[in-house]
Amino acid sequence: MTPPNRPERPLRPASVVFLDGLLWLLGFWFVGELVVRTLDVPVPGAVVGMLGLFVGLRLRRPGPRSATLSAADGLLAHLQLLFIPAGVGIVAFLAVVRDDAVPIVGALLASWAIGLVVVGWTVTLLLPRRER
Repeated sequence: MTPPNRPERPLRPASVVFLDGLLWLLGFWFVGELVVRTLDVPVPGAVVGMLGLFVGLRLRRPGPRSATLSAADGLLAHLQLLFIPAGVGIVAFLAVVRDDAVPIVGALLASWAIGLVVVGWTVTLLLPRRER
């Protein structure tokens, strides 16, 4: 129920809500890229944009039907499509991958192990003592 001095907003079609959320996501990405290129920071612009999005979502606390969350849910529903370019790149450069297979596998295993340790430490630090 809305307060008496504010009229109720009409419901918008799902496609408009999705596009509105997508524009917010792309806007944060663009601002991140702009900050990185302007300040010459050695961090990817997408990471800076994601950090800005995180701060914005924490400050704003959008509801479950917000446009940004709707767009994120829509993108996550089709996440497997985002792996197609990577697969095409691997097939296109198969000779390079074959020549450098040992360093690639070593880097994959090392990054997996480091990620596993970092996640384990993070969970240990975030869980209350009685749940450990």
